[in-house]
Amino acid sequence: MKSVSVLLNTIEKVKGFVNIISTHDGDFDLSSDRYVVDAKSIMGIFSLDLGKSLRLDIHNSTDADKVIEQLKDYIV
Repeated sequence: MKSVSVLLNTIEKVKGFVNIISTHDGDFDLSSDRYVVDAKSIMGIFSLDLGKSLRLDIHNSTDADKVIEQLKDYIV
């Protein structure tokens, strides 16, 4: 598992992030404090505090580097 911090502070960023994540197989979790949601769920993401950075956990380690490269605009 790999983890990175992402900032999704606009609706456009959330849409773009979900579009990228949805193209990959495997499990992806976003967490803010003690709340964890499926990173492929746009409704789940909007339930988090988007004013601060979120932790993305990538459970499919074989594609993790490829996913991180595609998400470089969202990583803080």
